[in-house]
Amino acid sequence: MSLDVSAVYAQQVTLSSLVQNILYASGVVGAILVVVGLLLIDAGTARRRNLFNSTIEKTLGFFLGFATYYVIGFGFWAGQYYIMEGATMMDSIKDWWIGGAMTNSLAHHTDPGVFPGLNTFQIFIFFLAVFAGIINVLLHFSVSERMKASAYFITCIVAAVVSSILSWAAWGSVGPLTNAGFHDFFGVGFVYLFPAGMALVLTTRLGARPGMMTPHPQVSAYLAPSIGLCAPGLLLIFGGLPMVILSCLFFFDPEALAVSVTMADTSVGVALNNYALVWAGGAITGLLLAYTSKNYAYTLLGPLAGYVAGASGFDVYLPWQSFVVGLLAPFAAYAVYEFTLKRGIDEHKLFPLFLGSGTFGLVMLGIFKAGTPRGGYLGIEEGAYAFQHGEISLVMQLVGTAVCIGAGVVTAFVLAFILERTIGLRVSEEDQVNGLDIKLWDLEPDVVTHADTDAGRVGTRQPEPIGLKDEGLQSA
Repeated sequence: MSLDVSAVYAQQVTLSSLVQNILYASGVVGAILVVVGLLLIDAGTARRRNLFNSTIEKTLGFFLGFATYYVIGFGFWAGQYYIMEGATMMDSIKDWWIGGAMTNSLAHHTDPGVFPGLNTFQIFIFFLAVFAGIINVLLHFSVSERMKASAYFITCIVAAVVSSILSWAAWGSVGPLTNAGFHDFFGVGFVYLFPAGMALVLTTRLGARPGMMTPHPQVSAYLAPSIGLCAPGLLLIFGGLPMVILSCLFFFDPEALAVSVTMADTSVGVALNNYALVWAGGAITGLLLAYTSKNYAYTLLGPLAGYVAGASGFDVYLPWQSFVVGLLAPFAAYAVYEFTLKRGIDEHKLFPLFLGSGTFGLVMLGIFKAGTPRGGYLGIEEGAYAFQHGEISLVMQLVGTAVCIGAGVVTAFVLAFILERTIGLRVSEEDQVNGLDIKLWDLEPDVVTHADTDAGRVGTRQPEPIGLKDEGLQSA
């Protein structure tokens, strides 16, 4: 069927709409760079005998969450705007599931009276699907090397659905929590606190990895293969997130008036500078903590802690406030990190960064910016969804934080209960000692570390030297 140009809805394909499409597409690129950065950090910190398996499980978990979001997730998030217009959540799901009318319509064939800006909304599926995958990558950091692959992959699908429902409540401008006063510009609640809540349950069920917290009879210490890979991973995340920030803004006439996804008054320049300063503040404090404690972990936790703490308020902070939050945030991560370390809890990423710094940031936002108007939707002047009718409050920050963490706890508790009684949840201690690369993929590390001696291995074959069967190499 040929294109009838005279039947095209020109309002859907204007130059200004294309600019917005490119802007949101750049947010997708930035989010994918974050995934690559996270995989680099994992490659630098996973035990050598689990290096491939840890990376590939994160990658596959990412795509399971990503695909699940396309199938059903976006309809939940978009439902807040359908409800605002008097429709229902089911109407949104019917339109935006993978076979839905809006998901599969061409923008220039769609009457803007039915759905204006369709291209932008369709690109937003891609954008948020990446974050559904990122949630699974983050969760894997807390269960890596000790959770069965089958159990993890099932968890990925469920987590994508539950986090999508949570995003409807806690991220946007007219979801129930947001509309009531909970403020979260960057999705700290459903992207960071939710998997951290799941980790509270799962790490308890899975226990510590051999050699991580105390010496093990077969693993004298837990040795990371290349901590140096973490720094490039960190900078890749730093480089990708500014594009994501742009995708958390709505743009209205005149031309390019920026309003945050929460409908707070903001600007592109201030939001980006807030982002820059929380990283800088966190890096400075992390540096001081690292050299004072002689613990390299704080060189990495510091800038990430600053970012996570400031992310919920990039749209409403003033730059000096962001810098203060960034400077203080690593202390929250430090307190949680030391607390878990002393108690032998094998979780060193999600707890200090998200439960520590993320919660700290949401509370600080409720203190620093209490009374700031936001919520509702631009153009609505009265009623429950009136533009900026709601105000940031400390009470709602605490309520929203508790809901997001609690959603993760409940989800993981139900999953763990079912999985432990069916396919199993935990990798056996023997397989943890020997490593999952050899168990699942018949892969051997190229180097045997002094913590992983051949004498310490349990019931596995010895590696065959490369080229042993190659007569040419033997003669050489």
